Amino acid sequence: MGRLVRARHENRLDRTLHQLAYPRLLILDELGYLPLTREDASLFFRLLVRRYERGSLIVTSNKRFADWGEVFNDHVLATAILDRLLHHATTLNIKGESYRLREKKRAGLFGRRPTPEPEEATTDA
Repeated sequence: MGRLVRARHENRLDRTLHQLAYPRLLILDELGYLPLTREDASLFFRLLVRRYERGSLIVTSNKRFADWGEVFNDHVLATAILDRLLHHATTLNIKGESYRLREKKRAGLFGRRPTPEPEEATTDA
């Protein structure tokens, strides 16, 4: 998204969209991880329209489709994006813990709750 925003501000958006429409496969990882402005969402839609039925696209996200209106800060635009994105799509829903954290958990470095300190006994005299 940063690349598209820069291109728009430098008056070379059409050229950048053309470059991103050219590859047979474009991978967009972690869509929705960072908040998108309306400008970002609009630029993403333009990219999607350029690639629509021309090239493959892999999108990863930890957001449900129902939450994409919030991701794009526009429910109507999110619906239009999902319409094009899902038209010829195969979707995979992967559930489970993060593989990045799995080894840390096994080693006991993550997810362990701190052991509470024992309370000192007090006596009333």
